[in-house]
Amino acid sequence: MCTAITYRAKDHYFGRNLDLEHHYHEAVTITPRNYPFRFRRAGELPHHYAIIGMAAVEDNYPLYYDATNEKGLSMAGLSFPGLAVYGDGSPEMDNITPYELIPWVLGQCANMEEAMTLLKRLTILGEPFSKTLPLSPLHWILCDRNRCVTLEPFADGLRIWENPVGVLTNNPPFDYHMYKLTEYLNVTREPAQNRFAKGIDLEPYSRGMGSIGIPGDLSSASRFVRAVFTKMNSVSGHSEAESVSQFFHILGSVAQQRGPVHIRGRLYEFTTYSSCCNTDLGIYYYKTYENSQITAVELARENLEGREIISYPLLRQQQIRRQNQTGSAQP
Repeated sequence: MCTAITYRAKDHYFGRNLDLEHHYHEAVTITPRNYPFRFRRAGELPHHYAIIGMAAVEDNYPLYYDATNEKGLSMAGLSFPGLAVYGDGSPEMDNITPYELIPWVLGQCANMEEAMTLLKRLTILGEPFSKTLPLSPLHWILCDRNRCVTLEPFADGLRIWENPVGVLTNNPPFDYHMYKLTEYLNVTREPAQNRFAKGIDLEPYSRGMGSIGIPGDLSSASRFVRAVFTKMNSVSGHSEAESVSQFFHILGSVAQQRGPVHIRGRLYEFTTYSSCCNTDLGIYYYKTYENSQITAVELARENLEGREIISYPLLRQQQIRRQNQTGSAQP
């Protein structure tokens, strides 16, 4: 399963945890402006905004998990098993498959206003990329620095929810997650106060007791509550290093370690990578489960007028800096 968030400090940031039981050879992938996107039933998009994000590239096609375009519009697809319903298409609509949706939106839209206009014509097709890559049941988070929405495909069509918290996990549907937050109205980041009963001398024995009740399990509903609480109460400095570090700490509050979620046999769900994109500067940062060092790829350093996909394989080997390796400690 997964968690995606948006975050504003001085700049705007977007990213996610990808929680799975294995890797799919994903890489930081840049699609330059003149790479021709060919859609199943929507023709070709020969020129478009440049896109950076995480993708598995199959048959020279970027299957984006999460991405940001050069204008700062961002989008990620998250698992929505048992609930996502795709259509058969309509001649009056733009018929787009799930794997095409991120480049279709980010390639054409500079902001949420343009994206919302485009989405009015959208039908999500139930067609897989290939016989070896079946359909994934997905829903999506889409945002710029001023607005965020959640897209969920149901039998009665695409539902678009305003997402005021800028967080998305997995099942149940998004409106359930938002309603569930009302159960935590009394949770606070402030020191706990005695509201239990008058006349009883009760004093907090620890810092952080105002947040008692926030769920700690790894279910998608609990991760949503915990991510919203952490993000909405988060405080960071305005430097790039402080903001990026804080973003990864927020994702870390809902990260999954290998072992606690057993799938089958020797397979366990874990956070395969975490990403953070500065959407204003086009810098994509990531960490992997095996390598906790933050690595960056900058969109502006590439030839964005090209026609070929640019991929940077993930650095998965742990990077450890040995501070006293030379024995030259300073007094």
